[in-house]
Amino acid sequence: MYRKQNGRSQNFGKRSSVNKFSNVRKSRAGQGQFKDISKFVNRAATILETKPYIAVNSFAGFCIDERLKKNILRAGYNTPTPIQDQAIPHILEGRDIVGVANTGTGKTAAFVVPLLDKVVKDKKQNVLIVAPTRELAIQIDQELKKFGFGLGAFSVCAVGGMPIFRQINDLRRGYNFVIGTPGRIKDLSDRGCLKLNNFQTVVLDEADRMLDMGFINDMRFLITAMPKEHQTLFFSATISFDIKKLINEFLKDPISISVKTGDTARGVDQDVVYVRNEVKIEVLHGLLVKPEFNKVLIFGKTKHGVERLSEILVIRGFKAESIHGNKNHTQRQRALSKFKENKSQILVATDVAARGLDIPNVSHVINYELPNTYEDYIHRIGRTGRYGKTGKALTFIE
Repeated sequence: MYRKQNGRSQNFGKRSSVNKFSNVRKSRAGQGQFKDISKFVNRAATILETKPYIAVNSFAGFCIDERLKKNILRAGYNTPTPIQDQAIPHILEGRDIVGVANTGTGKTAAFVVPLLDKVVKDKKQNVLIVAPTRELAIQIDQELKKFGFGLGAFSVCAVGGMPIFRQINDLRRGYNFVIGTPGRIKDLSDRGCLKLNNFQTVVLDEADRMLDMGFINDMRFLITAMPKEHQTLFFSATISFDIKKLINEFLKDPISISVKTGDTARGVDQDVVYVRNEVKIEVLHGLLVKPEFNKVLIFGKTKHGVERLSEILVIRGFKAESIHGNKNHTQRQRALSKFKENKSQILVATDVAARGLDIPNVSHVINYELPNTYEDYIHRIGRTGRYGKTGKALTFIE
């Protein structure tokens, strides 16, 4: 349904040009701040052009529990990624860390591995891991369980959208790790079910996203409620002025590690598809039937619009699922699992799925509707082109 002309995508209908969109009215939803359409056009860097990172360490060589090493190797991890290679030794030493990295760089293992070792060597240690979304918190918990198999380190996942009384019961049974979202953790603390002064380590994952979502006061509450002497691990894709203030206020002589290579993954080939509104679904259909579109993440703006688009695609014969705020926790996890396990070809999502989720082998990201901000765009397309692979991102322009 689209073709390349001078390196730019065009639909088979009326020809359009980038200049036509250079003065789009701000009243057109979402497009006012994206006057420069060329932001969505960018060739992926050839992987061969990137000098390969040579790790200083190996997982087998880290000074960690031998059972933990076996779990890591069994999971297929041999050579650490840059963030893992540089962060793990300092975390093992008990240092505070500020880690800046692109999505898909393996930062979850960068803190889970050394903190598991910390707990295995001292079962009195408690670790609080805070994430912006329930999906990311659950993903971290799953990673923790994978690496911590047989080590006797127990975790509680405390997120909204799930029964709080079940989580309260889990907290009564004993734990070493609590992984959750800021609001639910604060709620449990306010109820007296979670004693924050019993934690010796706190991880703030995707701190910039938590800031964007309005959790800054909850973040301050959590950190100030912890013992004076504790280890803080701070991970963020960007370092804004507000983030710097938090770092200066709460971290002690932190080690700064940055493996960020740019705003977007080097392996994401970005382009635009010009459409007329009346044929937009037909253009999408024409793309999805192509064999190379084998695992596609489609983003829309609203919960209703995402659900409707998913239903239309199912009617048209595609295996499609949806994820958005109107779905409960079980429904969202079921949709994610089907997409991850290749039981569905397409996942249609609002921006709730744009951050932090590690979905393997996404071939294409399609921005069916423009995101609210360019930063949201960056995180949307970061779901493809991960771990050295090449992916494609297409943005529909009406």
